[in-house]
Amino acid sequence: MAGLGELERAVMDHLWSTTEPQTVRQVHEALATHRELAYTTVMTVLQRLAKKHLVIQQRDDRAHRYLPVNKREELVASLMVDALAQAPESDGRAAALVHFVGQVNADEADALREALAALEVRESAKKDVRP
Repeated sequence: MAGLGELERAVMDHLWSTTEPQTVRQVHEALATHRELAYTTVMTVLQRLAKKHLVIQQRDDRAHRYLPVNKREELVASLMVDALAQAPESDGRAAALVHFVGQVNADEADALREALAALEVRESAKKDVRP
C-alpha cells in the first residue's frame, strides 16, 4: 500500500486479520514467525501508526491494545482519493480515472459499474426530493 512502509503494512495486515484489539506482544509474536523482529521495533511501528491516525491505541491495565481505525478497503479508497487529488482538476483527474479503469480486471469493472449505477440512483433520488 502506498504511504506505508513494508513493516507498517505487515502490522496493519495482522490487525485487519484479527477481530480483537491486539497488544504489542501479540503483534510481535504474529510477525516474528515470518521474520526476526525486535519487540521495541513493533512497539515503535504501532506508535507511529497511531500518530498517523491509522490505529487506535487503547489502554488496558498495563498494556496498550491497538486496532485499525478503518477497514482495509476504506484505507485503500482513501489513498486512491488522495492520489486522485494530486491530478489537476477537470481533464487531469478524468484522464487519471480513465487510465485507472483501463487497468482493472473484469470483476473489478463489474464492481465499478454496480457502484456507479447505485450512485446514479442516489443522485436521482436526491433530485426528486428537492422542491
